[in-house]
Amino acid sequence: MIQRIQSLYLLLAGIISGGLTFVFNLWSTVKTNVFSLDLFAANSIMEKIVPILFMVSALLAIVTIFLFKNRKLQFVFGRLNILTNLFLLGVLVYLSLTLSGETAVSEKGIGMFLPVIIIVLLVLANKAIKKDEDLVKSVDRLR
Repeated sequence: MIQRIQSLYLLLAGIISGGLTFVFNLWSTVKTNVFSLDLFAANSIMEKIVPILFMVSALLAIVTIFLFKNRKLQFVFGRLNILTNLFLLGVLVYLSLTLSGETAVSEKGIGMFLPVIIIVLLVLANKAIKKDEDLVKSVDRLR
Protein backbone atom coordinates (compact mmCIF):
# COMPACT_ATOMS: atom_id res chain seq x y z
CA MET A 1 0.00 0.00 0.00
CA ILE A 2 1.21 3.44 -0.84
CA GLN A 3 0.31 4.99 2.54
CA ARG A 4 2.86 2.95 4.50
CA ILE A 5 5.71 4.54 6.45
CA GLN A 6 8.32 3.28 3.97
CA SER A 7 6.64 5.36 1.28
CA LEU A 8 7.16 8.45 3.42
CA TYR A 9 10.84 7.56 3.94
CA LEU A 10 11.31 6.95 0.23
CA LEU A 11 9.53 10.17 -0.69
CA LEU A 12 11.76 12.14 1.68
CA ALA A 13 14.84 10.46 0.21
CA GLY A 14 13.67 11.32 -3.30
CA ILE A 15 12.97 14.95 -2.39
CA ILE A 16 16.33 15.36 -0.68
CA SER A 17 18.22 13.68 -3.49
CA GLY A 18 16.35 15.34 -6.32
CA GLY A 19 15.62 18.78 -5.00
CA LEU A 20 17.75 19.81 -2.07
CA THR A 21 21.03 19.03 -3.80
CA PHE A 22 20.47 22.05 -6.01
CA VAL A 23 19.64 24.28 -3.03
CA PHE A 24 22.55 23.50 -0.70
CA ASN A 25 26.12 23.98 -1.85
CA LEU A 26 28.66 21.17 -1.86
CA TRP A 27 31.59 23.40 -1.01
CA SER A 28 32.47 27.05 -1.16
CA THR A 29 35.70 28.85 -1.87
CA VAL A 30 36.59 32.48 -1.43
CA LYS A 31 35.20 33.32 -4.88
CA THR A 32 32.20 31.03 -5.43
CA ASN A 33 29.79 28.51 -4.01
CA VAL A 34 29.79 25.20 -5.87
CA PHE A 35 26.41 23.52 -6.27
CA SER A 36 25.66 20.10 -7.70
CA LEU A 37 24.40 21.53 -11.00
CA ASP A 38 27.64 23.52 -11.44
CA LEU A 39 29.62 20.28 -11.67
CA PHE A 40 28.27 19.51 -15.16
CA ALA A 41 30.64 22.21 -16.47
CA ALA A 42 33.64 20.70 -14.65
CA ASN A 43 36.65 19.23 -16.39
CA SER A 44 36.94 15.84 -14.73
CA ILE A 45 34.52 12.95 -15.09
CA MET A 46 34.49 12.44 -11.30
CA GLU A 47 32.92 15.86 -10.86
CA LYS A 48 30.41 15.35 -13.67
CA ILE A 49 29.15 12.11 -12.16
CA VAL A 50 27.98 13.74 -8.88
CA PRO A 51 24.76 15.38 -10.20
CA ILE A 52 24.03 12.27 -12.28
CA LEU A 53 24.25 10.06 -9.18
CA PHE A 54 21.99 12.43 -7.25
CA MET A 55 19.37 12.20 -10.01
CA VAL A 56 19.69 8.39 -10.26
CA SER A 57 19.18 8.18 -6.51
CA ALA A 58 16.07 10.36 -6.69
CA LEU A 59 14.67 8.35 -9.58
CA LEU A 60 15.28 5.04 -7.79
CA ALA A 61 13.56 6.33 -4.64
CA ILE A 62 10.49 7.51 -6.55
CA VAL A 63 10.25 4.28 -8.59
CA THR A 64 10.62 2.22 -5.41
CA ILE A 65 7.54 3.88 -3.92
CA PHE A 66 5.34 2.51 -6.69
CA LEU A 67 6.61 -1.06 -6.33
CA PHE A 68 4.52 -1.61 -3.20
CA LYS A 69 2.84 -4.71 -4.67
CA ASN A 70 6.19 -6.47 -5.03
CA ARG A 71 7.93 -6.01 -1.68
CA LYS A 72 10.94 -8.15 -2.60
CA LEU A 73 11.70 -6.01 -5.66
CA GLN A 74 11.06 -2.89 -3.58
CA PHE A 75 13.63 -4.14 -1.06
CA VAL A 76 16.17 -4.82 -3.83
CA PHE A 77 15.67 -1.35 -5.31
CA GLY A 78 16.18 0.11 -1.83
CA ARG A 79 19.47 -1.73 -1.47
CA LEU A 80 20.55 -0.63 -4.95
CA ASN A 81 19.77 2.95 -3.99
CA ILE A 82 21.81 2.58 -0.79
CA LEU A 83 24.77 1.33 -2.85
CA THR A 84 24.34 4.26 -5.26
CA ASN A 85 24.43 6.70 -2.37
CA LEU A 86 27.46 5.00 -0.80
CA PHE A 87 29.27 5.36 -4.13
CA LEU A 88 28.16 9.00 -4.29
CA LEU A 89 29.42 9.57 -0.77
CA GLY A 90 32.77 8.04 -1.73
CA VAL A 91 33.02 10.30 -4.78
CA LEU A 92 32.20 13.36 -2.69
CA VAL A 93 34.81 12.43 -0.07
CA TYR A 94 37.38 11.89 -2.82
CA LEU A 95 36.53 15.24 -4.38
CA SER A 96 36.74 17.02 -1.05
CA LEU A 97 40.15 15.53 -0.34
CA THR A 98 41.55 16.37 -3.79
CA LEU A 99 39.83 19.72 -4.16
CA SER A 100 41.98 22.09 -6.18
CA GLY A 101 42.81 25.40 -4.60
CA GLU A 102 42.85 24.07 -1.06
CA THR A 103 45.46 26.65 -0.14
CA ALA A 104 42.67 29.21 -0.31
CA VAL A 105 40.05 29.11 2.41
CA SER A 106 37.27 26.70 1.50
CA GLU A 107 34.38 25.25 3.44
CA LYS A 108 32.50 22.04 2.91
CA GLY A 109 28.79 22.67 2.52
CA ILE A 110 25.74 20.82 3.78
CA GLY A 111 25.43 19.19 0.36
CA MET A 112 28.30 16.86 1.28
CA PHE A 113 26.19 15.50 4.14
CA LEU A 114 23.02 14.85 2.11
CA PRO A 115 23.97 11.30 0.97
CA VAL A 116 24.32 10.27 4.63
CA ILE A 117 20.79 11.52 5.37
CA ILE A 118 19.49 9.73 2.28
CA ILE A 119 21.19 6.47 3.31
CA VAL A 120 19.60 6.66 6.78
CA LEU A 121 16.15 7.21 5.24
CA LEU A 122 16.65 4.30 2.83
CA VAL A 123 17.75 1.98 5.63
CA LEU A 124 14.64 2.91 7.61
CA ALA A 125 12.49 2.28 4.53
CA ASN A 126 14.08 -1.13 3.94
CA LYS A 127 13.56 -2.01 7.59
CA ALA A 128 9.84 -1.17 7.26
CA ILE A 129 9.59 -3.15 4.01
CA LYS A 130 11.19 -6.16 5.70
CA LYS A 131 8.77 -5.82 8.60
CA ASP A 132 5.81 -5.85 6.19
CA GLU A 133 7.18 -8.88 4.38
CA ASP A 134 7.62 -10.76 7.66
CA LEU A 135 4.05 -9.87 8.65
CA VAL A 136 2.67 -11.23 5.39
CA LYS A 137 4.71 -14.42 5.77
CA SER A 138 3.42 -14.96 9.31
CA VAL A 139 -0.19 -14.54 8.17
CA ASP A 140 0.40 -16.99 5.30
CA ARG A 141 1.60 -19.60 7.78
CA LEU A 142 -1.68 -19.42 9.63
CA ARG A 143 -3.75 -20.20 6.54
